[in-house]
Amino acid sequence: MTTVIHKPISQLKITWPLLPDDFILPDEQVENIEHPLISNGLRQSVVESPELMEDALIVSNFALCAAVDDRTICKAPDWMYVQPVQPWPHNYPRRSYTPHTEGTVPLVVMEFLSATYGDEYSVEHTEEIGKWFFYEQVIKVPRYVIFRPHTGRIEVYALESERYENQNPDENSRYLIPGLNLFLGVWQGTREGRTGYWLRWWTAGGELLLWPEEREENERQRADRQQQDKELAETLLGQERQRNQELLARLAALGIDPE
Repeated sequence: MTTVIHKPISQLKITWPLLPDDFILPDEQVENIEHPLISNGLRQSVVESPELMEDALIVSNFALCAAVDDRTICKAPDWMYVQPVQPWPHNYPRRSYTPHTEGTVPLVVMEFLSATYGDEYSVEHTEEIGKWFFYEQVIKVPRYVIFRPHTGRIEVYALESERYENQNPDENSRYLIPGLNLFLGVWQGTREGRTGYWLRWWTAGGELLLWPEEREENERQRADRQQQDKELAETLLGQERQRNQELLARLAALGIDPE
């Protein structure tokens, strides 16, 4: 029988070493195709905002790392936003991120629950450090989002007095994410063959941040309206010219010189 010794949080040694090049990250299989679609949707709606993209790291299933009692711990949130991040100095892809050493703490991490979720709610802080404890007590991420794609339920936790507290949505059922200055909410619809619940961003003014195809559709509709307006203006101008010609003809028939 193994005895588990719970070490007080205050006694944990937390450091921020870079992930060694030879560190083997777990190669977890993706459980379904929904999570990448949701993650990609969150990213694609902010790419047109330069202030949100500059010096930012926006990734999914990407190693977030720290060392606890000299033991390297990495978790891979389903979605993560960090800003600012130091420029990547190498010619090979970045495969992990260590706060305080490579940049600031993530502004938000998200986990999408499948039917058989793992340790999104785990508070273990012994040998098996769960995601909740890791985000709350080790990394100290200001906002932790847990989303159930199948039901549309969203939970947003804010780090208050060193503990995550469940947040209440605003009158539009959305949650402010400080740092991004955007509101996160649930939207229902179809995209890329998936019909269901999605996480999306809104501005403080209630404007939905659009996906690329929505922006293209808006541009197409705007171009169509401009073309219709142009055609209508040309039609009205032609009608006005015809009326003027008919009036001149009647005046000439009466022997009246309009000049």
